[in-house]
Amino acid sequence: MTLTQRLRELIDACFTGLWLQSHEHEDALAEIARLCREQGWRLAQWDVSSGLQLTGTEATTGTSAGQDPLAALRALPALAAPETTAVLVLKNFHRFLNSAEIVQTLVQQLIAGKQSRTFVIILSPVVQIPVELEKLILVVEHELPSREQLHELARGVATEPSEMPTGPQLDALLDAAGGLTRYEAEAAYSLSLVRHGRLLPDALWQIKSSLLKQSGLLQLHRGGETFEQLGGLEAIKAFCRRALRPGMRPANVRPRGILLLGIPGTGKSALAKALGNETGRPTLTLDVGTLMGGIVGQTESNIRQALQIADAMAPCVLFLDEVEKGLSGVASSGQTDSGVSARLFSTFLTWLNDHTSDVFVIATCNDISKLPPEFSRSERFDAVYFLDLPSAVEKQAIWNLYRQLFALDPEQRLPTDESWTGAEIRACCRLAALLDLPLVESAKNIVPVAVTAAESVERLRNWAAGRCLDATHSGVYQRATPKVGKTARRVTRDPSRN
Repeated sequence: MTLTQRLRELIDACFTGLWLQSHEHEDALAEIARLCREQGWRLAQWDVSSGLQLTGTEATTGTSAGQDPLAALRALPALAAPETTAVLVLKNFHRFLNSAEIVQTLVQQLIAGKQSRTFVIILSPVVQIPVELEKLILVVEHELPSREQLHELARGVATEPSEMPTGPQLDALLDAAGGLTRYEAEAAYSLSLVRHGRLLPDALWQIKSSLLKQSGLLQLHRGGETFEQLGGLEAIKAFCRRALRPGMRPANVRPRGILLLGIPGTGKSALAKALGNETGRPTLTLDVGTLMGGIVGQTESNIRQALQIADAMAPCVLFLDEVEKGLSGVASSGQTDSGVSARLFSTFLTWLNDHTSDVFVIATCNDISKLPPEFSRSERFDAVYFLDLPSAVEKQAIWNLYRQLFALDPEQRLPTDESWTGAEIRACCRLAALLDLPLVESAKNIVPVAVTAAESVERLRNWAAGRCLDATHSGVYQRATPKVGKTARRVTRDPSRN
């Protein structure tokens, strides 16, 4: 449903107060103006720079009445007419809602609007509704442009046939433009024309990466990692390749994602970063800690905006690293942060369960006991995998990868690596190259996590047995049965012979 259709329904239903959250004010105003023309409604708009302006008239710029926000609200009844509807758009009006007089005047106008058919639309990039207005104002989100709208914008910028890509190149271009506002997409298209003489996705990815960093909510990972650079984990690799294969599943079936539980250093984050390149999807990194805001309602707004960007960039991979650290305080949220963490978690859970966009979520976790149990239930993730210490075969593959990466002698003797993770094998190879030492000598600098945190590792293995899928072999993870030597002969003694 378009913004115009939603606004028409809400105004017909007599919602006299609407808060339109949008970063694209000109586009939103154009849709509101189009709706008012179609319906024969009167339209006025106000901002602190231009003052109060009726459609088709000059602004009252330069007069204190025109630029006074309180005067603009008091002028609303004058816009009313017996048989028509009047709409007043207040741009960036959240800046003035810390005044008790303005809030009370707005309350009165919204209540009176039920009879006079006068409506107020607050146009703002953030939602900051005073408590007095919470029950009188409905929030409406101005969605980011759809794929069809991005295509239309591209055709408007690339006027020559040679400038416009076709086929798979066009799909790659629109994938790169997903998540941008209309203004940003148009600017990125223009930059591509200036640089390359035609529309190419590379320029858009550069712009998008900068914009995502600027927002501080998501980061775009564009590394060169692949599954071939990861030893082992064959079961996860096979699942991801099959779940994310393009064009090979019903249109109404979408993969949801996987939760990776495992010992630190076993390749959880490396797998997540390689997944995007392996499947041809952009990888968005979401740090839960950056969503926390100091202003009331900012955290909730941040998580909604981050998820909206992820939906708009679909198909993509959304990566949450060490998610238990960001969500571990949910249980005590009511006592520690007035319920902010709980509301953030609830919003994210609802999105995990209900989103229909092609966003594949991959979350990593070192201690699942710190996560609420509802986080990992079915239909929020497709599977929960446990990554144990690599097997002997996997370790050999990992040694080969890193000896080649750091240009080490492939024939030299390997150290004892019975309890090593892949990260520790890499560290040994890197230190051998750095210090110009044999691997056996370099290994003396490594203390494996299975030794330093032996109790935690055992507890994690015991929990995962029978509860998680095995990252290496298909099926449920089971702890390896320890090898038992020859059975000792039982000796019995007859007490009577003592």
